[in-house]
Amino acid sequence: MGFSVKFWGVRGSISCATPRHMAFGGNTSCLEVRAGDTRLILDSGTGIREYGQAALKEGFKQAYLLLTHTHWDHINGFPFFLPAFRPGNDLLIRAGHLGEQGGVRSVFEGQMMQPMFPVPLDAMRAQLEFGDFRAGDAFKLDGVSIRTAPLNHPGGSTGYRLDYAGKSLCYITDTEHVPGKPDQNVLGLIDGADLVIYDCTYTDEEFPEKLSWGHSTWQEGVRLCRAAGAKRLAIFHHDPDHDDDFMENVEKEARETWAGAFAAREDMSVVLA
Repeated sequence: MGFSVKFWGVRGSISCATPRHMAFGGNTSCLEVRAGDTRLILDSGTGIREYGQAALKEGFKQAYLLLTHTHWDHINGFPFFLPAFRPGNDLLIRAGHLGEQGGVRSVFEGQMMQPMFPVPLDAMRAQLEFGDFRAGDAFKLDGVSIRTAPLNHPGGSTGYRLDYAGKSLCYITDTEHVPGKPDQNVLGLIDGADLVIYDCTYTDEEFPEKLSWGHSTWQEGVRLCRAAGAKRLAIFHHDPDHDDDFMENVEKEARETWAGAFAAREDMSVVLA
């Protein structure tokens, strides 16, 4: 009945394969959630490539892929997800922002189409099932209860709350806050959560120059978690310009501000139950 999350990609906007980004990681957004025998994947940024290789070694057969949105940094690892090429595997892919724009399948087909990519989606021999819902819906996947909420991001984005075995995990990225006006959608989703993974791309000092870019700050993450009575905050979606030294300082300052905060790193696991 275990419930855990592993970070396979924590970077935002674009992957960063430099020596200055090794301690926290350069791959873009991808998380693996295990809830008993159920596997859920949150986003398919470049981190999903290594996750797929590891999953095959463990006998991958079936998983659910839940997308916050379909900007490149959250989907461009999918063409390199090896389990999707193996016959006999099953993958359910769902998104909450594309129902009126042709659906999520059309986006995945588009990014694997000439002249952008040489291998088409149809080359994937696993059983792929695409489905769309509306952000704000609630549903169950096996024994996992899932609630969703719309986020403030260009083109739309979906926040998730996963409840299992009496514990709760929230995944809130990409979203932009309004200073002094806590996002009620986010507060409702993270109420009392055990772990909140939040878009902390910027600092409060950087934020005024990034308005309308669709991201938030670690300070806002702390404010929201405190207001909602959440237990822990994972600082996530690190800006490409924030190298390891910068992130060390962010984590130090965040922990001094609120003991429940920490910075997510690639290959980090958090056990909830």
